[in-house]
Amino acid sequence: MSKAAYKRRDDVLKIIVSEYIATATPVASEMILRHHSLGVSPATIRNDMASLEEEGFITRPYTSSGGVPLDKGYRFYVETISRNVGLPGDEQKRIRNLMDTAVDEYDRLLKIAATAMAQIVGNAAIITFPKSSESKFRHLELVEMQEYMAMLVLILSNAVLRRQTLNFDTPVTQQQLNETAAKFNREYTGQTNNQIAAKKRDLTPLERKILGTISDIMSSEDAIEHSDSYLEGVRLMLGQPEFIQRERMLGVLELMEAKGWLKHLIDWQVTDEGVKVIIGEENTETSLHGLSLVLSNYGVPEQARGTVGVIGPKRMDYRKAISAVNYISSLLSELVARVCKND
Repeated sequence: MSKAAYKRRDDVLKIIVSEYIATATPVASEMILRHHSLGVSPATIRNDMASLEEEGFITRPYTSSGGVPLDKGYRFYVETISRNVGLPGDEQKRIRNLMDTAVDEYDRLLKIAATAMAQIVGNAAIITFPKSSESKFRHLELVEMQEYMAMLVLILSNAVLRRQTLNFDTPVTQQQLNETAAKFNREYTGQTNNQIAAKKRDLTPLERKILGTISDIMSSEDAIEHSDSYLEGVRLMLGQPEFIQRERMLGVLELMEAKGWLKHLIDWQVTDEGVKVIIGEENTETSLHGLSLVLSNYGVPEQARGTVGVIGPKRMDYRKAISAVNYISSLLSELVARVCKND
C-alpha cells in the first residue's frame, strides 16, 4: 500500500470515529463520500473500511452496515489529538468566574469545578481533594462549648479542616483555650506530626490532651490512602445512548456504589504532567471495560496532588474531555500552589 493510500485510510478511520462520536450510529461509506472530499470512488472507501475491520480498528454489525470504532480505533484517534488542546475562551472565562466565587472554600470550589467540567463534556467528572504525603499543622482554634467541653478546629496544609469535640476532667475557660491555641500556633505552624512529636517540651495536662488529639487527627490524615472526591454528572453520562439498556446502566451504578472503585481509577493516575486517556479494555479493572477515562494530576509535586478526570462511554468527545481536564487541572494547580506557598 502506498503512503497516499495509508494516509487516506487513516483519514477514513478518523472520519468514522469522529462521526460516530457525534451521532452514535454506524458510519456508512456513502456518508463518508457525501460529507468528505477524499477524491476516490465508493469502492475504494469500502475497501479501506474492510481493511480497517480486518485489522481490528472498526467493526461492522453486518456486512453492508456502517463502521463502528473499536478500542484500537479510538486509541488511534486519541493519539491524533494534541494533549495541549484548549477550551474556547468564553468557556475558560465562565469556569474561572465560577471558581473565583469559592476561592477560599476548598470543598465548594472543587464541587463547582467538577460540576462545570461535567456540563462541558456531558459525562461524569471527578476531582479528588489534594493530598499531601505528610500533612502540616497550619492553624488551631479552640472554642469553649461548656465548662468541661470545647471544640477543636484544626486547619492542616492544603486547607484541610478538621473539627473534634474535646471533653475535660476539669473546668476550662476560653482564656485558657486561647492561650493554648496561641502557643501551639507559634510553635507548630508549618510542621509535620513527626516534627511536632520530636520537640521536647513541658506541657500542662490541658496542653497534653489537646496536643494528643492534634496528633491523632494528623496521623489519621496521613494514613488516608486516597483523598475525598467529588463526582458530578453521573446522570449526564447515563443519558448517553450507550446506557439505554437497563443492564448497562445498573452496571455503572453498581460500579460507582462499590467500595474501592475509585482506587482502581486512581491507580491509573499519571505520575508525570499531562493528560492520560484510558480506553475500554486498557483498564485493568474489568468493570471499567465499557468506559473510557481521561485523567490528569494537579497540584504541586512532592507537596500536594489530586486528580481531575472525566468518565464516560468509549464514544466520548475526547477532544473536549482533554481540553476540559487540561484547563481545570491548571486552575486547581494554581490554587494549590498558592496554598502551599502559605503553609
